[in-house]
Amino acid sequence: MRILLWHVHGSWTHSFVQGGHDYLIPGPPHGTGLAGRPWEATEVDPSEVDADVAVVQRLDELSRVPAGIPQVYLEHNTPSAPAQEHPLAGWDGTIVHVTHFNDLMWDCGTTRTVVIEHGVVDPGPLYTGELPRAAAVINEPVRRGRIVGTDLLPRFDPIDVFGMGTEQIGGMGDHGLDALHRELARRRVYVHTPRWTSLGLSLLEAMHIGMPVVALASTEAIRAVTAEVGAISTNVGELVSATRDLVADPDLAREKGRRAREFALAHYGLDAFLRNWDVTLKEVIG
Repeated sequence: MRILLWHVHGSWTHSFVQGGHDYLIPGPPHGTGLAGRPWEATEVDPSEVDADVAVVQRLDELSRVPAGIPQVYLEHNTPSAPAQEHPLAGWDGTIVHVTHFNDLMWDCGTTRTVVIEHGVVDPGPLYTGELPRAAAVINEPVRRGRIVGTDLLPRFDPIDVFGMGTEQIGGMGDHGLDALHRELARRRVYVHTPRWTSLGLSLLEAMHIGMPVVALASTEAIRAVTAEVGAISTNVGELVSATRDLVADPDLAREKGRRAREFALAHYGLDAFLRNWDVTLKEVIG
């Protein structure tokens, strides 16, 4: 298939373009293009492209897809409230949600919806846990504040926070992503503090690395994290206590990290992700 898509979420796109199709990504001034990523994809002018299907991720992209190309809308985000109507409610196309929680909470009306859960390019079992500290990955923690649980981070000190808008590695580009994974792997435990966001790929990547994880039991995290791989609760005190126990016990952290990797490979592996996308896109093309 020849698939037109804009580069919006780098980590998600990194997984999506592993499927062996022809990926057509609008370059400047129509989009960011590959932005230095070594993907097997082609930068194009969307007004001149001939594609079998378009994966649209922002509303303004709907009008930028040439006439006659079938479209599917990929919704990454949670609604602001469970009663919020999706902008494409009543649309005659297909909305793909990245989590079951998002599908549950968005009011999409009569629009067909499909859930295709995340799949992650396996970074490998990198975990060493040599540093008795916690780690978190949050992009723009100051701007996003309580939504991503920035206010909770001091309670988990010592903790190193990575991501765009921090002083640590931001994970931009594949080289940066590799470096980020290596640095995460040196920390004893991964902490996931978002109150109200879609399921973060960084959490799933940490599990693939072999890190034990501690997470707020909110949104889709309850499907991704179990007590066997770390701890999950809405009681922040319980999570702080669990983090300290894991930091203090390297053997316990290593065992839970091993289980986390097994769970992530089984539930958020790349093969199922790509297979489910192939099925959905073929249905949309007809």
